[in-house]
Amino acid sequence: QVQLVESGGGLVQPGGSLRLSCAASGRTFTFTSYAMGWFRQAPGLEREFVGGIGRPGANTDFADSVKGRFTISRDNGKNTVFLQMNTLKPEDTAVYYCAAAQTRKSYIVPTLDNEYDYWGQGTQVTVSS
Repeated sequence: QVQLVESGGGLVQPGGSLRLSCAASGRTFTFTSYAMGWFRQAPGLEREFVGGIGRPGANTDFADSVKGRFTISRDNGKNTVFLQMNTLKPEDTAVYYCAAAQTRKSYIVPTLDNEYDYWGQGTQVTVSS
């Protein structure tokens, strides 16, 4: 069984920063075989792609709404992916989910939620003064 556990969410003022972490585990789960993505869902809205990182960690992709403010990195030795969020805005308020997608090519960064195989339980991020 594969587990993805997010942490690092919380309340932050506009303009502030947060760093989310997602730790992956599982007896048969090979972290380096999976691209990792972050999605978010605000109340009343569809879940949306935020950003993702390819298997070796060289390729990243981001939604236009977060480009230049968010970065993604991964530590393959610790089976962990990070989402660094800077210059946060109230519209970034949402539950953030980590997801894992097994990809055939190392450079692929899936952006659709139905391309992902495993999901975390989510962590709340609230941006408010």
